[in-house]
Amino acid sequence: MGEEKDLLSTLILELRRGTLTISVLSQMKEPKYGYALVQSLAEKGVGIDPNTLYPLLRRLESQGLLESNWETDGAKPRKYYQRTAYGTGVYEQLKAYWQNLSAGMERLLREEEA
Repeated sequence: MGEEKDLLSTLILELRRGTLTISVLSQMKEPKYGYALVQSLAEKGVGIDPNTLYPLLRRLESQGLLESNWETDGAKPRKYYQRTAYGTGVYEQLKAYWQNLSAGMERLLREEEA
């Protein structure tokens, strides 16, 4: 039973990992700082641990999909991230791919239930 639970946890983690990039990119049209992004995603049913989010934000920035700027006017400096034009183009392609993939998965799962 323990091995089965470990396997399921691993499979869920693999599935989730693939969806976090598009989830984050979907929220980055306007500038957001990390904690606000964690909250925004959680409100929409996509929980993400900050220890997962911050490395992902840095990776997306190094890939040219996001850009960042420090805001130092407030009481606490915050690093804001936003999609680049390139990031928006990639996001739109990922979104189209996701919509086709999820529609196909829905058909497969409904077929299995019938």
